[in-house]
Order: sequence, then C-alpha cells, then structure tokens
Amino acid sequence: MLLRLFPSIARPFFSLSSRSRLYCASREMGQDSSECEVIQVKRRASFRLCNVSSYTTEILEIRADDPTLHVVVIPGNPGVVLFYKEFLESLYELLGGTASVTAVGHISQTKKSWEHGRLFSLQEQINHKMDVIKQELQNNEVPILLVGHSIGSYISVEMFKRSPEKVKYCIGLYPFLALNPQSRKQSIIGKIAESRILCVVFSFIVALLGLLPIRLLRLIVTMFLGKWSATAVDAVCSHLVKYHTMRNVLFLAMTEFRKLSETPDWAFMRANQHKIAFLFAIDDHWGPLQMFEEISKQVPDAALSIDREGLTDHGFCCTEAGSSWVAEHVTKLIKNQKASE
Repeated sequence: MLLRLFPSIARPFFSLSSRSRLYCASREMGQDSSECEVIQVKRRASFRLCNVSSYTTEILEIRADDPTLHVVVIPGNPGVVLFYKEFLESLYELLGGTASVTAVGHISQTKKSWEHGRLFSLQEQINHKMDVIKQELQNNEVPILLVGHSIGSYISVEMFKRSPEKVKYCIGLYPFLALNPQSRKQSIIGKIAESRILCVVFSFIVALLGLLPIRLLRLIVTMFLGKWSATAVDAVCSHLVKYHTMRNVLFLAMTEFRKLSETPDWAFMRANQHKIAFLFAIDDHWGPLQMFEEISKQVPDAALSIDREGLTDHGFCCTEAGSSWVAEHVTKLIKNQKASE
C-alpha cells in the first residue's frame, strides 16, 4: 500500500533530486564519458513565520522541487522548531530530495510573545496543528507522513484520527503516550505544573537568565546542558529563557498530564497498526519500556523499535549525532514499509 501512496519511493532513496548536479567526465585520456562524479547539493532548513487561525506560528522547512511525500514534524514540549534543524536537514538528504520536510512549532513557544501571555492547552495545540495542515497543505495532493516527538507523538496520532484521508503514516519518536507512575521526574514536573504560583516563580527565574549577556548565557547553558549542538544551545537562548515560553511549556505539561492519565486509544491504533511506528530508548521515563511492551500487546503489528545500543535518548534533536541517527531510522522505516507492500 505504501508503494501506491508514495510512488517515488520505488526509486532509490539516495537518487538525485532535481537540485542535485551530475558532472560527467569527458573522454580525455581515454576515460569513458559514462563515468560520472555525483555531487549532492545539500539544502538548509529555512525559518519563517505564518499566521494560522490568527496565531503566529514558527515554521522550519525544506521544500523539495517535485515532492511525492510531505513529512510534517510535530515537536515535543518545549515545541521550539529550531531544535529540529539538524534532524530536518538529515532527513531531507537521506530521502534524496524526494520529500518536503516541515516542522511546526507550538503556539506561544516562540521567540516573541505574539499571543500576549495567553496560555495554550494540549487540545488547543492539536487544533492548531490541524489548522496548519488545512491552511498550508490542504490543496496539496502529496500525501502527508507525520513524525511526532514525545508529546508530539500523541498529537500526531490525534491528527491521524482526524484526517486519515490526508495522513498516510504516523511515526512516534520516544513517545509520551501515558503517564509513568514510576517516574520521579514526572511527579516533580506535574506538581510544579499544577501550581500556578510555582509556574509563575519558575518562569520568572528562567526569564531573568534571558537578561544576561548572550555570551554569558551561552556559557551557562553549555555548562548546564552538556554536549548539545550549537543549534540547540541557540534555541535555548533565543526561545526558552522567555517568560511567555516557559509559562506555556508548563501549562502544556499540566494539560498533558491530565489527558494522558486516560487510557490510550488502542482501538484506533489496532485499526491502523500497519500505518503506525514507534521508536523507544532503553532509559526514557517519558516513553518507558513498559509502554513498549503494552503497545506490543495492544497493537501487535505496529512497527516497534528500541535503541538498545544507547546511541540516542529522549532529547535526540539536541545533538547532531542523535539527529542524524534518528533521521536514518525514520528513513529505514519508510523504506521497510515500501518493501513490505
């Protein structure tokens, strides 16, 4: 089925895109002109703002010249698209320029406080992503493949439920689909998120860091977070150390915890199990291996994987190596689906 949906995948994934250049050697010194040097022209992700249902939305994208697939990336929480720059660029390159890739940011988790302090729930963020699909891609005949990270996996499944005729496949990376009662970190975050006073105080403290000189702030972020990529450090410094962003991160977390206390929609996943895939890590309290085992029982034919070598973790998009490895995994999932049809 995937072969029919994504006809270009029948071509080699590493075939040249229309932006690639093929330089053929001449017959000088007896060299056969059929011998060619292939030079792949790499594209960088571009950032733009767009207005979606009156909300200013941050978009990061790479548009293919003649796409036969559109990969839409739904971020986790924080939902800052700049974290996914290396992932988008690696994925576009691995797909050989046959697919456009787009990451859609969460409302009011932006560089500027476009929404003037308003807080947005999980349901509102889901509605927003559906509005993006309708506004940006509704008139596009190219099928959509959703790639969600963390809570973005839950959002992607909900989007799949609402638009099965448009969304053809759904991949969840380190999915946050249900609460983990064994996670102490989740317990702490949940208590902070439920307290308006604690949210205000915490967000204010974080915003104070944003007043520091940028060089000092980058040094502090680098020392605190470790070997993150320069892009991820920039995203922290430009977006996360803002009062409005942190308030929305915590408010979204509160509504996540309330909603994910419910049982996942196993019936829908079973009905679409050949169109769903999940990737887990060994030590991830957001997507623990207990959830992997539960999905294995409830949705036995879904494509499930575990990074048992510890090459990545929940924050894969914060390192270049993690972004590259996960991009390769997503590419393999698509190729495997094509091969199985």
